[in-house]
Amino acid sequence: MSRIGKAPINVPQGVEVKVSDGVVTVKGPKGELKRKISDNMKLEEKDGVLTVSPIKEETRKDSAMHGLTRKLIYNMVEGVSNGFTKDLEIVGVGYRADKQGDNLVLSLGFSHQVTMPDPEGVTTTVEGQTKIKVSGIDREAVGQHAANIKRLRPPEPYKGKGIRYAGEYVRIKEGKTGK
Repeated sequence: MSRIGKAPINVPQGVEVKVSDGVVTVKGPKGELKRKISDNMKLEEKDGVLTVSPIKEETRKDSAMHGLTRKLIYNMVEGVSNGFTKDLEIVGVGYRADKQGDNLVLSLGFSHQVTMPDPEGVTTTVEGQTKIKVSGIDREAVGQHAANIKRLRPPEPYKGKGIRYAGEYVRIKEGKTGK
């Protein structure tokens, strides 16, 4: 049996969870999320505590789905109550970010500026010119948008220039003259 799947999910006040036809709907103060769950999993709620369990005898695949389903529902509950954020830093001379309406405009040393529109349910804010904050209620969408921004100019190993997650360590290599 999955250790992660066995853990109960505490539902905070103001968050409502409904299951119908294999679709879990979570409503909270920040918004609403929906997700289809596996047919082999059942969801039970008692006194503000959700438990996910397999319907039939657990196989190796069902064990993996058990833990995954529990974690996805936990992320939905956490997202509609608190939300998720990813912080990015831009390092490099002349590299900067700016916000124009719903678009993030990045100057990253290319011959042109790169414009990235915010996906639905995700917002980006720019603090200063080198700090970007990506936030939203869907953990997957926030992480994917942050990864898409970082992919434009990943940190290079010689000077460390590029876009990185806040607190990310970039190992710097020696140049040609180093022995």
